[in-house]
Amino acid sequence: MRPLSKVAPDWWDYTTLDRSILDEAARLTPDDLLKLSRPGFQVVFYDTLEDFYLAMALEYITAWRQATPERPAGLCGPIGPTEQLPLVARLVNELEVDLRHAHFWGMDEWVENGEEVPADHPLGFRRADMELCFNRIRPDLRMPEANLHFPSVKSTEYQDSWEKVRCVCMTGGQGEVKHWAFNDPPRREGKYQDAPPTPEEYRQLRTRVVELHPMTLIQNARTSGGGVVQNVPSEALTVGPYETWKAEKVSLWQAGNHDNPFGLRLTPLMISKGMADSAVPMSLLADHPNVQFNFYRPGLGVCEAEMH
Repeated sequence: MRPLSKVAPDWWDYTTLDRSILDEAARLTPDDLLKLSRPGFQVVFYDTLEDFYLAMALEYITAWRQATPERPAGLCGPIGPTEQLPLVARLVNELEVDLRHAHFWGMDEWVENGEEVPADHPLGFRRADMELCFNRIRPDLRMPEANLHFPSVKSTEYQDSWEKVRCVCMTGGQGEVKHWAFNDPPRREGKYQDAPPTPEEYRQLRTRVVELHPMTLIQNARTSGGGVVQNVPSEALTVGPYETWKAEKVSLWQAGNHDNPFGLRLTPLMISKGMADSAVPMSLLADHPNVQFNFYRPGLGVCEAEMH
């Protein structure tokens, strides 16, 4: 019988892992993290935020430049982090990157009253993508509206687009519950009362509406809503593992804002050692053939007691 979560007993999360795994992760130094690289999994450090976010922005450009009329291509990107988005628009404009055959997939979106939130929602992810990036690109360089794919509750067009267009890279961050996009661990109930879904079962999940783990609600209130948790929707649309495995590369960017020093150590440890467990959704990337973790080195912090 696995332990109950220390933070949400009705849910699965990383606190239900064996204590030895958690303690091993907490002991990792930055040099230890670099040594976790292996074939199919690369750990990269950046010493300045300027270099970190520029490198992330260049992933967009690199992916879009591979698009051709015969073989359209694109990138799936997040809201969190967002600092790269204005840089992406500036690079497209300055380098005159023609996006006519390029595509973009938004990773996720909030859901309220059974529908994705409208484009003017203050916490809306589509709104952030458009305002911070796509509306800043010169009209003569922009990708067609049909090439912008955002998940919606009732439409299958988003899912279908993954079958038709090559995804060069899925890029994003990591949340405190160790998710990418909103692939949160599930409630501890029904057939998942005694064990979370198997990795094989979880990886079959497609783009869908999910109930968000309490940790995710608190995190998003902290990072995007000034702590006003009552304004954070409790459901969201998320790109699924099924689509994630269609991406040729999964690249995660961690500056230390969206997860803590412990979380920044736990998931690369599990991926490096092949410890896939759906209570730690990010660990399932242990089975993806091309994963890169990008860290802002000063953001790694330490896993030691510090009184504040």
